[in-house]
Amino acid sequence: MADQPRDYTFGLDTFGDISSAADGSPFSHGDAIRAVVEQGALADKLGVDHFNIGEHHTTDFPMPAGDLVLGAIATRTERIGLGSAVTVLSSDDPVRVFQRYSTLNAISGGRAEVTLGRGSSTESFPLLGHDLADYEVLFDEKLDLFAEVLKGGPVTWEGTVRPPLHNQEVVPELDKPLPVWVGVGGNPNSVVRAARYGFNLRLAIIGGPPDRFVPLAQLYTQAVAKFGYDARPIGIHSPGHIAATDEQAVEEFWPHYLDMITRMSRVRGFAVPTKEMFLHEVGPQGSLYVGSPETVARKIARTVRALDAGRFDLKYAMGRLSEDRLRTNIELYATEVVPLARKLLTG
Repeated sequence: MADQPRDYTFGLDTFGDISSAADGSPFSHGDAIRAVVEQGALADKLGVDHFNIGEHHTTDFPMPAGDLVLGAIATRTERIGLGSAVTVLSSDDPVRVFQRYSTLNAISGGRAEVTLGRGSSTESFPLLGHDLADYEVLFDEKLDLFAEVLKGGPVTWEGTVRPPLHNQEVVPELDKPLPVWVGVGGNPNSVVRAARYGFNLRLAIIGGPPDRFVPLAQLYTQAVAKFGYDARPIGIHSPGHIAATDEQAVEEFWPHYLDMITRMSRVRGFAVPTKEMFLHEVGPQGSLYVGSPETVARKIARTVRALDAGRFDLKYAMGRLSEDRLRTNIELYATEVVPLARKLLTG
């Protein structure tokens, strides 16, 4: 029997970046959160498959409760999948994460999903009273507890990072499946961990050539089979920006990219990019999907094919990009990039 054609899906990710008004004045935190609700509604209207919000706790990304924002979007939309670009499970409680996303699943009629991560941004650890020295054990044990809760029914579990549970009911129960992804930035152990629980793999490719993730994708596929699961999807998260032409997209994106990475370098040790470095990342071997709709679509198709992935999510906001440019970005992605990428992958 011939293989069935793959159903590729495409989404949009945001961290709730502080965008700006048309005159360049930055939005308040409240403005930024309300703008994300409008962006999610627009993505649904235009036919994007998924809309995801990443948890962050900084002035640049005031999005510590993305599930609440997704709940607001759920009431404004009908079909789009709604999830976290990442939920920092290490500094949260697995029971509460499950409860929030099972509630979102109920509100949205089964459109919710969650991506669990260890936290590449660690601001939530001191904020919520966790020691970074426990970085690994926190995620390991909390992922194990989340997997137990996801099974349904009374939960009995014991670990070292929170009090045990003994035959404990966890509500609300799921009436529709909740897809679970594990976000991975390049760690093979994290890939195997995701496979061990039968969770989907979400590769965060934010620097360097996407092809370097091919061994991780292959490792995941092999590990899923070894643990006895049916094939699980691989998704890709990468940043980018779309405009009418390559030149316009670069011109719009570069100053905001430079500003954001420069400010993040002060606390996370990133190298401040030169224009040459930036253009390399925009090029065929880089991780930035910046350009015209055709340029971005062809680059997405190449990456998806190389990693044998079934899903691509574009992180579409960056720094103080204006709201009108973000909306144009969403419109071009939905109406031009996604149809062409899908055609290239299935034609």
